[in-house]
Amino acid sequence: MKRFHIHVGVKDLNTSVQFYSTLFGQKPTKLKDDYAKWMLEDPRINFAISTRSNEEGVDHLGFQVDEGHELSVLTERLKKADLGIYDEGTTTCCYAESSKAWVKDPSGIAWETYHTMADAEVYSEKPKASSTSTGACCAPKSSTGKSCC
Repeated sequence: MKRFHIHVGVKDLNTSVQFYSTLFGQKPTKLKDDYAKWMLEDPRINFAISTRSNEEGVDHLGFQVDEGHELSVLTERLKKADLGIYDEGTTTCCYAESSKAWVKDPSGIAWETYHTMADAEVYSEKPKASSTSTGACCAPKSSTGKSCC
């Protein structure tokens, strides 16, 4: 089964956590100094916020899947869209160990498809993005050195 994913960059995590907790009627299921996540059932959304995005607002969208084979199906769909998919494979991002692939849609919005295998104690295996980098929280660099997404 798939769960829609939204990741939003915020300036003030505490204020944003209070707002979204009130909006969703529940506290985050994961809360760190720089990150919060709500796993909502109605609607079925993985909604995450962090202070690690380069800009405030929607950082990226995506789909989280429950099974590895579902990720393969989504990755194949992205390949058929022929928009420069980047298959990141297994990585640590957003305090989770996941297998993922990325693509940008025709409007330039980053889309992430991923299967989470376990929680992680660190935000990312990679250093925090510099103020000059662009793209989603853990979006990998392409062969050109630019952020894939």
